[in-house]
Amino acid sequence: MSIVEIKNLDLFYGSFQALIKVNMGIEPNRITSMIGPSGCGKSTLLRCLNRMNDSIEGIKITGQINIDGQNILRKDDTMDVDALRRKVGMVFQRPNPFPLTVFENVAFGLRIHKLAKSSELTGIVEESLKAVMLWEDLKDKLQNSALNLSLEQRQRLCVARLIAVKPDIILLDEPCSALDPIATARIEELMLELKKKYTIVIVTHNIAQAARVSDDTGFMLLGELVEFGKTSQIFTSPKEKKTEDYVTGRFG
Repeated sequence: MSIVEIKNLDLFYGSFQALIKVNMGIEPNRITSMIGPSGCGKSTLLRCLNRMNDSIEGIKITGQINIDGQNILRKDDTMDVDALRRKVGMVFQRPNPFPLTVFENVAFGLRIHKLAKSSELTGIVEESLKAVMLWEDLKDKLQNSALNLSLEQRQRLCVARLIAVKPDIILLDEPCSALDPIATARIEELMLELKKKYTIVIVTHNIAQAARVSDDTGFMLLGELVEFGKTSQIFTSPKEKKTEDYVTGRFG
């Protein structure tokens, strides 16, 4: 049973069509990777899942994205975009902690959305940092600036900031592109651990990363979802020649 169902999704930036009739389903507690060359629409698709594209001038979106059976693209008064973004959180390409302490970074969403009492914050911050395996490193540095952390720690902290508000789905847009190979391996280990509790969708240029961590993979090209399926099938016996050419390095 899919937690996310995308049906006939088209997206236009002005007269340019960036997504063309995308159809796919995302299952819970799995890692879904979106791969494809630069400019193919994968990050645009990712941002549709929590309506991060809404602020772009001249954008037009048609079709449906159903999350837990509710169409998040509906325009009526029952659509609470803030609640959607708590449910579907996003971590960006470059780690972007706030210029606050480690503690206040994790507590930020809880305070803004009034999701916890002040007396509950300490426990939730600890729980969130433990979930991303940062607690032992930072438990004595909670009042230090988050900007003093390494890039890998910053990226983990951004995930902890999401986890604190208890999302169902975590979106990761090129989460390892700024990291060295050792830090990348650690973030991949974190993803595999987090999928036990969360549904994860990742955009990556790193084909090997998609092969290593994801359960399902979608290959996009020029705004179209060329092929979507189990990662093992996409990488060993793709149905489409374009997919085969991309995953074997013939282009892209």
